[in-house]
Amino acid sequence: MLGKLARQQDPNVLVGFDHADDAGVYLLTPEMALVQTVDFFTPIVDDPYTFGQIAATNALSDVYAMGGKPLTSLALVCFPEKGDLEILGRILAGGLSKMIEANCTIIGGHSIRDDETKFGYSVTGVIHPKRVLANQGAQPGDRLLFTKALGTGVISTAIKKGVAKQDWIDAAVKSMTTLNKSAAEVIADGIGKGWSVHALTDITGFGLIGHAREIALASDVSLVFQSSRIPVIEGAFECIRAGYIPGGLNANREFAECQVEFDGISAEAKTLLFDPQTAGGLLISVANADFDSLAQALRNAEVPGVEIGQVLPRTKPLIRITP
Repeated sequence: MLGKLARQQDPNVLVGFDHADDAGVYLLTPEMALVQTVDFFTPIVDDPYTFGQIAATNALSDVYAMGGKPLTSLALVCFPEKGDLEILGRILAGGLSKMIEANCTIIGGHSIRDDETKFGYSVTGVIHPKRVLANQGAQPGDRLLFTKALGTGVISTAIKKGVAKQDWIDAAVKSMTTLNKSAAEVIADGIGKGWSVHALTDITGFGLIGHAREIALASDVSLVFQSSRIPVIEGAFECIRAGYIPGGLNANREFAECQVEFDGISAEAKTLLFDPQTAGGLLISVANADFDSLAQALRNAEVPGVEIGQVLPRTKPLIRITP
């Protein structure tokens, strides 16, 4: 809907909503720009403290996905008028724990009465204007690294239905409460050393295909992914086979599948590529010459970066999935 409104002409906007980037970037000085984002949602796990942690991790991720450093945040709260305030306290405490881990200071917020609980943050960070990493910039020959596994959407759906196994829950929660901080710091350090990291995004609500589509369109390239290399959270395929499919997955598939060609991929693997992720991993487009250095630096930082694909010159299909 934003695209239907009149455009504000402001030369200080370095990254707006034109290419569906993860966050906005606004120039302050030749050496500093603001990175701004906002994200909130309904509970996806039963434990209030864990829900707060997930919400904070998810909101912080979009600053990391631009290559930025989070500085401050504002809490956004929707809570029932007669709800148990101890539950709200636990949600806020969980969020605070992750903000502390990110060295991001909560400076306030806003709350309203709502029959349905919702929670999240507006986050502001900083970045050097010449080191902004958008989803535009991927180049043919780049290799694609991914730092987490897929499956939080279908597992969260199983959790809501009360049928998820504890091992699945534990694996999904670990993923959703792991900050992308270490990965973003490795990338920023690498750029400082001259490594050619060309594009960056986090895989969240639009699923791997949806966010890959944004990179491909913004960069005027095509992408190929090797399905067998893509990490999968324990239990994800079982959830798909059992039919625990979130509505967002079907919407993602309906929107983007027309631009994808599948070559000998199982039905479960196809479905998982459209799974909406919460606090998902970073998808990094890096020049072949710097791939090994970046991959090793991620391993040294205990970030599980895995090569899952490559960037090709623009062709049809826009995205191809091979075994």
